[in-house]
Amino acid sequence: MHINQAEQTALLQPLSNDARTLYLLGLKPNVDDKTGHISALNYKQLISLLNSKEQKFNLGRQINSLIKELLNVGLVNFIEEVELNHSFNGKILNLPLSMMKVDEYAKLHLNWHKMTLDWLPNQKLVGDLSKLTGIIDHDYTENELGDFIAYWLGRPESQFTEYQWTQKFVFNLKKIRLAHGFKPVQKVGQQIVQTKAGIEADDNIKNLVAKYGNQTKSSAD
Repeated sequence: MHINQAEQTALLQPLSNDARTLYLLGLKPNVDDKTGHISALNYKQLISLLNSKEQKFNLGRQINSLIKELLNVGLVNFIEEVELNHSFNGKILNLPLSMMKVDEYAKLHLNWHKMTLDWLPNQKLVGDLSKLTGIIDHDYTENELGDFIAYWLGRPESQFTEYQWTQKFVFNLKKIRLAHGFKPVQKVGQQIVQTKAGIEADDNIKNLVAKYGNQTKSSAD
């Protein structure tokens, strides 16, 4: 099992050892190296894995708590919108960092800061995460960026890495794209997007997966 630099850096962020164990032994070994997805979460299997000799875990919400830790440092995300206070059993996770080239985003995991008035997301990461999480139209307006900044300026106690801020922004874009009331021009799956000539969502996703798949294979060799 190969752990790249981006994953290693994220794993060194404040996490419980149980969350690290869940990622390294429960999730990472099952990742599809072409899509970054894992098989549907199975509480029973994960509880058995984590307990080992101790009966420390017996409830699904305990697994949820560990997954939320991994969500907070960008190691995992859900491929569909999920209510965080509901069961995750049977849901499918994506491991985005496992698909990234060694060192490509490692520095973004080191810079922790509060939201600032002049903050801008990392543009390349916006594009890459959008494609990996299935966002068709990831172009954003000044109002969308301004609303995101204003929301987090009101929560000055919150500090995240540059990677996490950009990831949160991408997730917010996905929520907007899925929201009812967005003026439809073209509908792709559940997402309503603006039509753009010459852009094919499936080709973009395939190209990105191929790119990171080749890089992951090269680094493993």
